[in-house]
Amino acid sequence: MRRQVSLEEISDGRLYGKNDMVRACTNGCRDCSSCCGGMGKSVILDPLDIYRLTVGLGTAFEELMKDKIELNVVDGVILPNLKMDSDSETCAFLDEAGRCSIHAQRPGICRLFPLGRYYLPEDETPSESGASKEDEAPSESGANQPRRRTRGFRYFLQVHECPMPNKTKVKVGKWIDTPDLDRYERFVNEWHDFLEDVQERLARETDEEVKKINLLVLSLFYVRPYEEGDFYAQFEKRLADADDALDFFGHGNLNFKGQETNL
Repeated sequence: MRRQVSLEEISDGRLYGKNDMVRACTNGCRDCSSCCGGMGKSVILDPLDIYRLTVGLGTAFEELMKDKIELNVVDGVILPNLKMDSDSETCAFLDEAGRCSIHAQRPGICRLFPLGRYYLPEDETPSESGASKEDEAPSESGANQPRRRTRGFRYFLQVHECPMPNKTKVKVGKWIDTPDLDRYERFVNEWHDFLEDVQERLARETDEEVKKINLLVLSLFYVRPYEEGDFYAQFEKRLADADDALDFFGHGNLNFKGQETNL
């Protein structure tokens, strides 16, 4: 989701790498769940989030759609987000005590908070933002070479979002609490750039083609069940299938090649 604000308005003015220390630790939140309410539709879910929820909870995407998540348009693309309880306006996954019932499977945005991501302009590299070279997500070679305009991103601290006082410093990578952080950051970049490609494609298509593309993205990355195991390998295969179906590089007519597009 693109935010039309300046970093000066919402952050401490710094950009962080995964090995930097940031004053974000809330020491377990001490029974506070204020960040789990009033979020509207802002907690947008990526494919890894759906993998965590469906595999970790042993449920299907369609089951989550009943009362836990919903679909909305984000910058032209239909994507799922966490659903708020209609009465309390709190996350549907909060338990009766106001605590997260899916903490081990919580989405990436929840893991990140109160940090945010700043995607670097095309003429800026990660090292120019003040992060060290060792913080840059390494690229892969051969068939897995990043295909798009991945520039990398840095983290920033949202200073007005979390009301917890006396926060302590914590290493960014530890705070995000995600295994294989290098690979995760590459996934974040790949997904971000893929969505930008989709947005550009949607802007020049007819309404009928826009519907087909959105159905394809939803089906391929969200509705189709994931298997327990290597999520990233499954994601790369689906990303290659999406490239093939959408023909980004040929810019020809849509070629779904048998991809299921019904929800």
